[in-house]
Amino acid sequence: MSQPIRRVGVLVMSYGTPESLDQIEAYYTHIRRGHPPTPEQLQDLKDRYEAIVGGVFPLRENTDKQVKALEARLNEKHPGTAFICYQGLKHAAPFIEDGVERMVQDGLEEAVGVVLAPHYSVMSVGGYIKRAEEKAKELGLKMSFVRSYQLHPKLIDALTERVEEGLRRFEGVDKDQVRVVFTAHSLPEKILEMKDPYPEQLLETSKAIVDRLGLTNWQFGWQSAGKTGVPWLAPDILDVLQTIRTENQADNVLVCPIGFVSDHLEILYDLDIEAQQTAKELGLHLERTLSLNTDPLYMEALSDVVYAQAERV
Repeated sequence: MSQPIRRVGVLVMSYGTPESLDQIEAYYTHIRRGHPPTPEQLQDLKDRYEAIVGGVFPLRENTDKQVKALEARLNEKHPGTAFICYQGLKHAAPFIEDGVERMVQDGLEEAVGVVLAPHYSVMSVGGYIKRAEEKAKELGLKMSFVRSYQLHPKLIDALTERVEEGLRRFEGVDKDQVRVVFTAHSLPEKILEMKDPYPEQLLETSKAIVDRLGLTNWQFGWQSAGKTGVPWLAPDILDVLQTIRTENQADNVLVCPIGFVSDHLEILYDLDIEAQQTAKELGLHLERTLSLNTDPLYMEALSDVVYAQAERV
């Protein structure tokens, strides 16, 4: 008699996004822990979405595609186990708790959680894990988590390919004459007092790419800091661009947002519109590396870390 096939749920967690302009207020209110935004704050966010996509929301579609691609890759590579992927979003439906509940309703008894972000911080990935863990415990679901995967070889391969492609866009310019700026989402400065691994993990990823390509002209910067009245990690990318110009460090800049894995507001607005506008005002030629989205190498990296975590259970 054959053994029943092992079934493992995979909760793929990400920040979430509204699906249409009329959902922005509820989304923003959830981010603000139930406090509605002021009319000015709401209009500012609506303006940003309208500037990048005119009412179409690419992040939701990108995330859907990533979840499907991960499930397909896991089942193709590991036919002895049936992996079923579910979404769990931080600030939109289906929420993290909804994803855990769906797995239980579907009769799953074990699961792995993974966040679509390679670098761990207690304020980011840690928050996702805490919510999923609490719901899984409440419902009796056996669940473990991928905490980080910042140095997975296939992730580094995928990012290195993107930096190489980006550098080729500066025709006739030697790569050492292009300032490469790696970026990630800023977090409140207090994480430094907490010895949070986030900044160090980001530098590890950056240095791995630098070593692969033999880059000599590079630095790290932050972006998309919140407006909360407390200091956030700096320097911000807009300040970095200003410094590059005032100190005459380069005329050409390639931004590689290694802290993000798909196209969304922080990429399509903060970099492609806001940073690009600043660069033009400063007389800089700014390019951005392509996002990972459903890149096969990234899907390989994700499937590897999920499978490894499932094997530890």
